[in-house]
Amino acid sequence: MEQDESVNVLGGALAHCSSDPLTGFFRDGHCNTCAADQGSHTVCAVMTAEFLAFSKYVGNDLSTPMPQFRFPGLKPGDSWCLCAGRFLQAHDEGCAPKVNLEATHKRALEIVPLDVLEEHNITASGK
Repeated sequence: MEQDESVNVLGGALAHCSSDPLTGFFRDGHCNTCAADQGSHTVCAVMTAEFLAFSKYVGNDLSTPMPQFRFPGLKPGDSWCLCAGRFLQAHDEGCAPKVNLEATHKRALEIVPLDVLEEHNITASGK
């Protein structure tokens, strides 16, 4: 699997998202992607209790540990490379998590408009 160029939604180098827990399609701590990443795990999101409950409700339980897959389960405050479509769905439902734009891969823009990502930017004032 050849990895796409590591560029973020702002046009700069893709920043690190998380090593604890280790995230990313390639489990390299970055939201890198490739043609095989059908879920587009490209949005570096900071988990909230509200988002984790929403994700579980719609069928993707991210909070329950699954040791057989070396998945510790996520908790509020954890950063995670989230599927762009799930992020957009959460945005539409009013429960999207915060986003680290510097660590969000440019391929996320194929699914999520930049203004939506910017609305949830972790560095946005008053957010």
